[in-house]
Amino acid sequence: MPHQIYNDYGAWMRRQFPFRVQKISIDAGFSCPNRDGHISHGGCTFCDNRTFNPSYCQPSKSITEQITEGKEFFRHKYPDMKYLAYFQAFSNTYATLDTLQRRYEEALSADDVVGIVIGTRPDCVSDEILNYLESLNQQTFMIVEYGIESVSDDTLRRVNRGHNFECSRRAIIETHNRGILTGAHIILGLPGESAEDNVRQADIISALPIDILKLHQLQIIRGTQLAAEYERQPFNLYTADEYIDLCRRYIERLRPDMVLERFVSQSPKELLVAPKWGLKNYEFANRFVNYMKRMDSWQGKYAEPQDNDKS
Repeated sequence: MPHQIYNDYGAWMRRQFPFRVQKISIDAGFSCPNRDGHISHGGCTFCDNRTFNPSYCQPSKSITEQITEGKEFFRHKYPDMKYLAYFQAFSNTYATLDTLQRRYEEALSADDVVGIVIGTRPDCVSDEILNYLESLNQQTFMIVEYGIESVSDDTLRRVNRGHNFECSRRAIIETHNRGILTGAHIILGLPGESAEDNVRQADIISALPIDILKLHQLQIIRGTQLAAEYERQPFNLYTADEYIDLCRRYIERLRPDMVLERFVSQSPKELLVAPKWGLKNYEFANRFVNYMKRMDSWQGKYAEPQDNDKS
């Protein structure tokens, strides 16, 4: 096959640094406008931050303490590892500029931290914050990662997201225009969206100036509003094979230079209601790559040509 199967994040990251790099998740105690009453009190119907916070990642600990414990957690793999401070939990630009500066710069001052990844919502950035991030980006490696979740305003309303797709589009373009590496997150299989809806979405995502994309399957997490909805009236969830085929069709429509960081997420067993695939992330990745090879498929196979200026 004359094409790489997909533009893999791990390989891309190895080209960014001359040493091994690992993300350390940080819970800096930020909230979310969809939880604190600014927009809503309920949050997104699918959301439970416990599904991705590692044990060392607790807001009761200082950022420095979390980084120290995170380094101990990973050090046994590669003693000479360097780290990216990953502000992951909730909305990590949802604070005053002074607060953001203190917390980001505390993380960047830790030994062996060589960059920062900031996960946030597209409705939680202002020109003031983006201007600060632009200046910080000139001093260190940085990725700003936005939760888009869906391009459908109907879906975003249904899951109580609290912003529309235009908000995501605008934040991504404004971040990209400041020279900042821009990431995005999408959930495939949200209620009301068919596989065909998801595949059509890929063209819209591909046209945005996104550098790094994360995909994952919809998971029903115990205790969420979506779990209550699913219990009252179950809706379709993809099997592993259906989802693998959906990912194939989706990335065939993505431009080939977009870096793909992940295709699945794995929530703790005690929190996961469905779907229960029984696959570890690496097992899914192996099945997906083998399927792509069998189908003679690759990222960008059917991508629409893009203008050089995606803004």
